Amino acid sequence: MVVFSATADLAALAGWVSHDSGRYGTAQRYWSYGVYAAGEAGQRDRGVEIVTRMSHQMIYLGRPDDALGLLGVAATKATMPATKALVASQTGRVHAALGDERAADRHLGVADELLADGLGTDAPEWVAYFDAAEHAGARAVSARDLAGLDRGRRAASVHFEDALRLRKPGFERVKVMDRVGLAAALFDEGEAERGAAAAHQALDAAARVDSTLVASRLNTLLDAARPYTTAAVDEVRTRAAELAAARPTTIAA
Repeated sequence: MVVFSATADLAALAGWVSHDSGRYGTAQRYWSYGVYAAGEAGQRDRGVEIVTRMSHQMIYLGRPDDALGLLGVAATKATMPATKALVASQTGRVHAALGDERAADRHLGVADELLADGLGTDAPEWVAYFDAAEHAGARAVSARDLAGLDRGRRAASVHFEDALRLRKPGFERVKVMDRVGLAAALFDEGEAERGAAAAHQALDAAARVDSTLVASRLNTLLDAARPYTTAAVDEVRTRAAELAAARPTTIAA
């Protein structure tokens, strides 16, 4: 069982590294084996956490229905407060991508309640990354997606600011994505001056990170900046385009 447990951890890590370098097929294969190994180790919740990684990639690849299917299975297997909250948060985010505001609010609200009750002091290290900051990030991208479909009530920028405020030390890559997301959200919300200032901060940070996920967020930033023609936003576009071009978002599996 110890061997299978260690294998599940290694497969989860290898899958995420593959995903972050654009090797999506390879990532799914690693994660599938990780779920199997977790089952053999008798760690159902470990398998649930790995499935949420698989669902994250499905969202990233524009396949929210597949993501929802994976999360539906995960929800029936989660037993720990931390994994239940993680699945609920991720499920809400998928419903937002599908434009279902009511379902998104319901699942995100479940995660809110679980976080408020506390996720327990015995949560394993492999799920310790899921906290209020991570959930705020899920709320941010949910609000962004709903706003893009002319739905939703709270500005995405507020949630991105919450996520940045709550992030613990050591999550620099995620902070970069939060910063890029904040800048894009401000542009979407008509705050061109604030968006440009936030974008330059985000790009300074993004230049120090080699990640296809960050490159994808830069493309989102470019889309959000498109309506503006000021000199400050033109500079943002130039810098973001150069960084995005230097980091291809897909590599053959």
